[in-house]
Amino acid sequence: MLGAGLLVASCILVGLEPAPLGAIRDTLFDNYQRLMPRERRTAPAVIVEIDERTLDARGQWPWPRSVVAELIEAIGANRPAAIGVDILFVEPDRSSATSDGILAKAIQGKDVVLGIAGLEYRDRRYPFPPQAVPTRVASGRDVPLRRYDGHLQSRPEINRAAAGRGLLSSDAKGVVRRVPLLAHIGQVIVPALSVDMLRVATNAPFLRVTDRGGERVELAIGDLVVPLQSDGSAYVYFGLSDAERFVSAQDVLARAVPADVLKDKLVLVGVTGLGLLDFQLTPLGERIPGVEIHAQLLEQMFDGSFLRRPSRASWLEAALLAIAGLVLVLAVPVLRPLGSCALVVAATVVLAVVGLLAFRMGYLVNVAAPVLGVAATFAALLAGTYAEADRQRRLLREAQARVAGELEAAQRIQMGLLPAPREIFAREKRFELEALLEPARTVGGDFYDCFMLDEHRLFFLVGDVSGKGLGASLFMALSKSLVKSIALRDAGDPAAILARANAEISRDNRESLFVTALAGVLDARSGELVYCNAGHEPPVASVIGETPQRVMQSGGPPLCVIEGYAYTSAILKLSRGGWFCVVTDGVTEAMNERGELYGSVRLLEKVKGIDTPRAIVQTVRDDVRRFAASAEQSDDLTLLCVRWGTS
Repeated sequence: MLGAGLLVASCILVGLEPAPLGAIRDTLFDNYQRLMPRERRTAPAVIVEIDERTLDARGQWPWPRSVVAELIEAIGANRPAAIGVDILFVEPDRSSATSDGILAKAIQGKDVVLGIAGLEYRDRRYPFPPQAVPTRVASGRDVPLRRYDGHLQSRPEINRAAAGRGLLSSDAKGVVRRVPLLAHIGQVIVPALSVDMLRVATNAPFLRVTDRGGERVELAIGDLVVPLQSDGSAYVYFGLSDAERFVSAQDVLARAVPADVLKDKLVLVGVTGLGLLDFQLTPLGERIPGVEIHAQLLEQMFDGSFLRRPSRASWLEAALLAIAGLVLVLAVPVLRPLGSCALVVAATVVLAVVGLLAFRMGYLVNVAAPVLGVAATFAALLAGTYAEADRQRRLLREAQARVAGELEAAQRIQMGLLPAPREIFAREKRFELEALLEPARTVGGDFYDCFMLDEHRLFFLVGDVSGKGLGASLFMALSKSLVKSIALRDAGDPAAILARANAEISRDNRESLFVTALAGVLDARSGELVYCNAGHEPPVASVIGETPQRVMQSGGPPLCVIEGYAYTSAILKLSRGGWFCVVTDGVTEAMNERGELYGSVRLLEKVKGIDTPRAIVQTVRDDVRRFAASAEQSDDLTLLCVRWGTS
């Protein structure tokens, strides 16, 4: 009776599909995709990526609109089918008052689709509804599309020049599985960027939605029909990330791309430079830039490789559980334990095969729920094991709660004042260290630290929190305290210290801030410097008799950008009298009244021939002030310089 009652309860539970079963379902569907990723049969989409190489050649992001216009012109010269821009131009271009007009002129007549970002609130800059292609809906109900109260879009002059507009928002929290292909912004139905690119490419005057009830919703883009879920979203059937999808924007600007690469293609433009975006996690376990999701959607539309979650699928899964569970209820009491186990294994294998075959046909059936129900029923029939499992789960939750409490306590540790290197190392003869921090406001997000790990090893750190003001200073205090605490506990490799700091700082980062950091350990006996650069401005190093050089070795992205990233360290051997100088972007990106940047070239020129940390710090600070003149300081300015072998 216990087994039968549990079976009935399990069937009802599976049919209702509460949140925990939804999480199990998503994990199962992710594993299906890992076992059978989508094969890339066609290549309709090409991504013109603003990558690190392009940023090195054309300057850091954001670019002046005139440079973006040059890129659009270069793409348009190859006669693509449509151009989708996965970038918003919301704020005025600070570099030139005419740049918006230049970009609008470049977009005009080139079948360009601009992005719209859906918001949960109304942005007062956009009180009016967004402009979007008409969508004709054939339905006997109000189709429950995803709704946004507000939106962001490019500036009006630029927006008017576009041939279409598409939604960029994915609403993904963690793994990207579904994206809205249609959504309401206010009362306006807005298609996804990929959908409107197809519409523009096919010259379709409108979109058609046919609703047959439940999850049987279809979106027609010209002659192409795409199945949707009832909320207007579609499951993304991911293929493996492929470098062939990408073309460097630098090559396009240099006219070094063969014409047939972009001709008649759906070209997506997006930023992929490390540290400039949030990578999206796919069911395949890969982290890809958001613009590649649009490319994969276009590929699966062309290939007809769709994934559907059928109407009332959860009750179909409940029926599978009922059949398998009824067999167990009838057979287990008369079978030996070994035979009962074999029966459970056989039932599990059959359900797994059903799920895999359904996936091959494009249908998502959650056989994990029936398998769990079968296991629970079998456990009840064998008596008592379910209670023990529940006890173990409670113990696990208690252990997790204790660990979470300890981590929260560690995060509340307050940082002290920034150290004074001249006082701390006043008697030190093996090395000399000088540091300076000048916030752009009363408080800022830059920070530095320096202390001895032991008798011979010096640890130093320079960091820069995204943003300015009080919020950045609070996050800076947390970051500095955690890194120092970790370094003093571990006294090890800078990469390991930053990797652990990345995990700890990210845990309660509700404002989605990030921290660039450079940590180093100098052995005062040998001059060996081990350092790790986490998305920070490249440092400058000098070896006696050689010109100072920027050290371009990167250990990884900024902290709080990629969860679980494995950072790497580099080793630099300083000769006696050699020095190592770390700066924040408040130095290299200092701007004068004409909008010119201070830049790394000028930095290298100014430190040439200087051999003491105090002189280097003083010279650079004074030169930045002269360069900026009366221009307002736009960012915190921090320098830390260490010289080995002072005596």
